[in-house]
Amino acid sequence: QSPDKFLEKLAYEGLIKRTGENPDEIYKERLKKELEIIKKMGYSSYFLIVWDFISYAKRKGIPVGPGRGSAAGSLVSYCIGITDIDPVKYNLLFERFLNPERISMPDIDVDFCKDRRGEVIDYVSEKYGQDHVAQIITFGTMAAKAAIRDVGRALDFPYNEVDRIAKLVPNTLNITIQEALNAEPELKKLYTGNQKIQELIDIAMRLEGLSRHASTHAAGVVISPSPLTDFTPLYKNPSDGTIMTQFDMNSIEKIGLLKFDFLGLKTLTIIEKTLKYIKENGKEFTLNDISLDDKETYELLSSGNTTGVFQLESAGMRDVLVKMTPDRFEDLIAIVALYRPGPIGSGMIDDFIRRKKGLTPVKNDLPQLKEILDESYGIILYQEQVMRIANKLANFTMGQADILRKAMGKKKPDEMEKLKEVFISGAVSNGIPEKKAKKVFDLMELFAEYGFNKSHSAAYAYIAFQTAYLKAHYPVEFMAATLSADMDNTDKIVKTITGCREMGIEILPPDINLSGKEFRVIGNSIRFGLEAVKGAGSAAIENIIEARKNDGPFKSISDFLQRVDQRKVNKKVIESLIKAGAFDSLNITRLKAMEFASNNMNNSARGQASLLGQQSFLTEAFEDSEMEQKEWSREEILRNEKESLGFYISGHPLTQYDAILKRIGAVKSSNLDDLHDNSEVQVAGILTAIRKIQTRSKSEMMAYCTLEDPEGHVEIIVFPELFRKSLNILQKDTPLIVKGTVDRTEKGIKIKATYINNLDAFNEELDHRIEINVKFPLKNNSDMLSLKSIFESDSKGRYPVFLRLFYKDTELLIQTDYKMSGEETVLKKIEEITGKGAVILQ
Repeated sequence: QSPDKFLEKLAYEGLIKRTGENPDEIYKERLKKELEIIKKMGYSSYFLIVWDFISYAKRKGIPVGPGRGSAAGSLVSYCIGITDIDPVKYNLLFERFLNPERISMPDIDVDFCKDRRGEVIDYVSEKYGQDHVAQIITFGTMAAKAAIRDVGRALDFPYNEVDRIAKLVPNTLNITIQEALNAEPELKKLYTGNQKIQELIDIAMRLEGLSRHASTHAAGVVISPSPLTDFTPLYKNPSDGTIMTQFDMNSIEKIGLLKFDFLGLKTLTIIEKTLKYIKENGKEFTLNDISLDDKETYELLSSGNTTGVFQLESAGMRDVLVKMTPDRFEDLIAIVALYRPGPIGSGMIDDFIRRKKGLTPVKNDLPQLKEILDESYGIILYQEQVMRIANKLANFTMGQADILRKAMGKKKPDEMEKLKEVFISGAVSNGIPEKKAKKVFDLMELFAEYGFNKSHSAAYAYIAFQTAYLKAHYPVEFMAATLSADMDNTDKIVKTITGCREMGIEILPPDINLSGKEFRVIGNSIRFGLEAVKGAGSAAIENIIEARKNDGPFKSISDFLQRVDQRKVNKKVIESLIKAGAFDSLNITRLKAMEFASNNMNNSARGQASLLGQQSFLTEAFEDSEMEQKEWSREEILRNEKESLGFYISGHPLTQYDAILKRIGAVKSSNLDDLHDNSEVQVAGILTAIRKIQTRSKSEMMAYCTLEDPEGHVEIIVFPELFRKSLNILQKDTPLIVKGTVDRTEKGIKIKATYINNLDAFNEELDHRIEINVKFPLKNNSDMLSLKSIFESDSKGRYPVFLRLFYKDTELLIQTDYKMSGEETVLKKIEEITGKGAVILQ
């Protein structure tokens, strides 16, 4: 069969699978039209190549995304299984993807599971020949801000001054320094008024756009009809041996080679792991069981509890969800399209929400617009809407409408003026007054600046809904899968664990007998994965699990040392596992386990008391020794957990300061994203890293410090004067309170410090105590005993406890002998007895 015939056969067979034996006429007509365009443009083979490698992935159980970009607007793609979004149902346009009136190469981007994307590339390489397939090179270049910063550093400009200049460059994608000078009067003023700054900017302009380094393009793969060397020089990446084209993506297209985008999407990995955990727990479920009308999913989205939910987990996005309260899939498509700098800055999101909630009336100047704009409450939100308006009001073909859409998006004045005349003429011929036609065109032009590709938005909203559904119905499995997918990202693990605790999901520590390689579901809890322990590589963990599988659970640490291969499970691995608490269930303290492993492994290395034979008398004597009851201090335990896991699991050193931090309004690291640039802020955390540098201008010392709280970390910039004053305070693992201003940079949020103090010393400066109001008679006679029990269990704090007793008209304040930590969890326990609001930190 010819490619055209084979594609047609696949498409019609797929249409029946998708819609049933008797498809609606609209589907049949559209499929016929799309196939004709594809055949006419000579792209049937392209579709078949994509269909082939996607089919391979699905046969091998490699997760594939539902679509990406404008390809989701193709019914042919939907019918042959390239995409999973019905373009007819969601008003997606084929011509947005492939325009018969503007010849260009089709571009189907495909998302694969991040962990298995390489398998699909290997398949393509084997099918077409390794000399016909390569990944594409990409060059990192000096953008406007980076060029200014680099040149400023080379010219010994003070950090503050270079930072101020770079921040005057507007946050516009691909903006040049010259464009920034034209757009920002303050930058122009500095340039013309200061010779040194002019020199800096002139040099930066000459360097701007130059390549800095080469790397592998995140997605691009090229397939050639004959060996690639007939078309392009090749390059071997020295770091991993990947063969790449020396021509970049744009050059590859210009010489006529066929490019495909194979993207690795971690969310697909998370979904796949969630399904695996659901099945392991004996539940029957597939993604086909998901209903896009599911009430619980929309309730979860409206609550803003979206940690881990694709595209919807940022603080700003959570705020939009809470305000909008989405209740249909179309709302989710709109949210994905709206949450971008343009619509955010224009107030478009707030307008959309007001219209959805009926607070602002939805008006359409023309009845013809109602059908097109109803889904977005009268706002032109999608590029496809611009195309449909041009088609319906002014008789544009969809191909012409796509050319108009592109011209509006790229702001081409000459082309726009011609198209405006054609639009008004067409609208007038349909009985629309010229004045109204002009107004509609101007509206289209205005919103085209913010308009988003609905096909892409719909595809990603679909993945977002899938993850939200899984979180709503299978929260433990979903969060465990999220943790397993992020085992190499400590910050994300901390954030997800915080989310788990807020959901009431307990995180169980790693256990040498109960943990798997990855995080695993245990009832309503999640057991920590052994491979997430730092220093415990895959080979070591596989050996431990194999030993456990062959001969059952480990009975003691000596049993463990005898059964594992110490060439793989070496001293470093064992020490990391001990510090992480993985041996706690073997009735041995972490301190004793460390001593025992160290002594026995050392002896084994010298040929003494072999661990591969029978258990030695040294082992027995050590297990019975007085070391048994000795343990590290709480601070040491937490510090070792941090070292081995990258974070604390049995607690956090900062929780003992909860009450005081709440009182002074300290901002958590996870909430810093909500603050504006230059906002004043107080943060607290444990100093986990300090990088000291010397300023080039005056050769003074300053520092970049990493401060960690239970929800993440933030970088603190300490300038020379404050650094000198704080030198004795800036010690690793010290709890600090920092006051300063927010510094929003391209690399994230930092705090420019104006005040630093040891949190303990800061605490002592404040006159405070815990005061508990107790009203008599008590509900239960045992309440006072329960309070006493809480006081005794938390008796190593610094806050004196006062009881304010009330009986009828009598009030009595007494000081107890107890001092408490002020941890929020403990104070909540007290309020469960005394009532909400009864505990006051004075």
